[in-house]
Amino acid sequence: MKSIKPVSLAIACAFLLPLRSSAADSTNAPPPQAGSKTNAPKTEAPEPKKEKESEKPAADKKEGGDKKEGLKDELSETTNTVTIHGETVKYRATAGTLVMKDEEDKPHVKFFFIAYTRLDGETNAAKRPITFSFNGGPGSSSVWLHLGVLGPRRVHLKEDGSLPPPPFHLVDNDDSILDVSDIAFIDPVSTGFTRTVAGEDPNKYHGVDQDLNSVGDFIRLYITRYKRWPSPKFLIGESYGTTRAAGLSGHLEDRYGIYLNGIMLVSAVLDFSTILNGRGNDTPYILFLPSETAAAWYHKKLPPDLQGDRKKALDESEKFAMGDYAHALLEGNALPTADRAKIVTELARLTGLPEDYIDRANLRVSSRRFFAELLRKEGLVIGRYDSRLTGRNYDGVSEDADYDPSFAATLGPFSGAFNDYVRSELKFESDIPYEVLAGVQWDFGRANRYVDVAGVLRDAMTHNPYLKVFVANGYYDLATPYLGTRYTFEHIPLGPDIRDHLTMGYYDAGHMMYINTPSRVALSADLEKFIRSALPEGQ
Repeated sequence: MKSIKPVSLAIACAFLLPLRSSAADSTNAPPPQAGSKTNAPKTEAPEPKKEKESEKPAADKKEGGDKKEGLKDELSETTNTVTIHGETVKYRATAGTLVMKDEEDKPHVKFFFIAYTRLDGETNAAKRPITFSFNGGPGSSSVWLHLGVLGPRRVHLKEDGSLPPPPFHLVDNDDSILDVSDIAFIDPVSTGFTRTVAGEDPNKYHGVDQDLNSVGDFIRLYITRYKRWPSPKFLIGESYGTTRAAGLSGHLEDRYGIYLNGIMLVSAVLDFSTILNGRGNDTPYILFLPSETAAAWYHKKLPPDLQGDRKKALDESEKFAMGDYAHALLEGNALPTADRAKIVTELARLTGLPEDYIDRANLRVSSRRFFAELLRKEGLVIGRYDSRLTGRNYDGVSEDADYDPSFAATLGPFSGAFNDYVRSELKFESDIPYEVLAGVQWDFGRANRYVDVAGVLRDAMTHNPYLKVFVANGYYDLATPYLGTRYTFEHIPLGPDIRDHLTMGYYDAGHMMYINTPSRVALSADLEKFIRSALPEGQ
C-alpha cells in the first residue's frame, strides 16, 4: 500500500471538526482530543435466583465490544419506495453491522453501515453502480451526506439551511441519487454504531493509513458478501472523507485490485498545507482570501464597486491573492513600506476588515479571527462551515468565534432525525449512542510534514485512465476554501487526456452546500450527471 505523507501532531487539526463554545473547550476541544468515548453498557432485567449476575452488564463493552453478541452480524432489512424526479423507485434498505475478522478468523470490529439497493428498473449487478459514501472529521459518521443529499430521506431544514424549530424530522428526498446508483453509507471505527470488539484497542484504527486499511477492508467484504464485484464502483467523501477517498483510490487498487469508475469529492482537502496556516506556511492566507471576500460580499461589507457584482469581487480577489498578495508574503520583512501599505489597503477592500486590524495582524488574518471580526460591530460571528449563517458571540472583544453557528444549525436536526429514522423506519435497534461526531485522537504520522494524498489520486488516475473525478466546492466554505482545492488540482501533474476526466462544480453555500435548497438541487443533478458520464459505454 502507498504510504500517505503525514503531518506533525504539533499542528492542530481543528480544520474540519466544528468550533466549540469556550465552556466546552475544556472537555471537548477540537482534535487532538482526549481519547475516544466509552459507551454505557446495556443491562438486562434481573433474574430472580441470580441477583449478583443481574447486577453485571449484559455485555462487556470497549468501544461497543460484546462478548456474547458481538461476534455475529446484526442486520435489518426493510423495503420502501421514494419518488425521485417524478419516478417511483422501490428499494431495499439494509442497516446493521458486519463483523470484520483477520485472516486467522479473529473478530476485531463490528462495522455499521446502511445500504440502499434498488429493486426495480435495472438491477443487474454488472450494470447497476454501487457508491460507497462517508464523511470526514476525522471522527465523523456518514450521517451528513446520507441525510443531506444522497439517501432516499433527507433532513428538513429551512430553505437557506438555517435551523428550524425542534423537534426535527425527515422528508422524502426527491433529489436522491438512488435512481442512478445503489448506495452504501459507511461509519468508520468509533463513529456511528461502529465499535471494536471486546479487548480490541480502538485507537489502533484512528489514523490516516489505519483508517484506509479498515474502511478498505469493509468495502472489500461488502462487495464480496453482496456480489458487487462486477458492478461499476464509486466513492463519495466529504471534508476529511475526500482525503480518505483519494487515499482509498490507491489502497483499493494496490491491496485488492479494485479499480474505481469515479470519485466524488465534496468540500475537498487533499493537501493539508493548503488549509493549515502557521509559522513558515503562508499558503492558506492566500487561498482563503477569495472565500473571505465571498463572505464579506454576502454580508454587504464590500465597497460599492465590488458589492454590486459577486463575480467581479471574486475575480479580483483571486487575481490579487495569487499575484500581489502572494508576492508580498513571499518578500516577508523585505517588503517595502509603501508596498506594504498598498497590500493593507487592498486586503481591507476585499475582506471588509479595518486597515489597522490587518496591519496589526502583519497582513495575515487567520480564518478563526475572520469569523469574529467581520461582523464585530453587530456583535455577531459568521459560520466556519457556512459563512452565510451567523450567531452571537460570547462578547465583543474575543479574538475568535467561540462557536460555529453553521454547525449548531445542523447538529441537532441531523442527529435527532437519524436516531429516530434508524429505529422507526430501518428497524435497527441499539442502546449505544450513535456517534455523529466522535472525539478521537488521530494519528497523522510522526514526520514533520503535511498530509498529502494528491499524489495517490494522481497515480490512481494514471494507472486507471477510465477513472473520473468530480469536485464540489462551496463559495461560502471557510473550512476547505474553493481556491485551495483548485490550487491543489492545478498542481497535480496529469496528462491532458486524463485532466479531462476532472470536473468541478461551484455552489452558493458552504462546506455542506446541500443544506441550502437550490445548492442541493444543483449538486444532486451534477452528481447524477457525473455518475452517468463515468459508466462504461452502453450502460
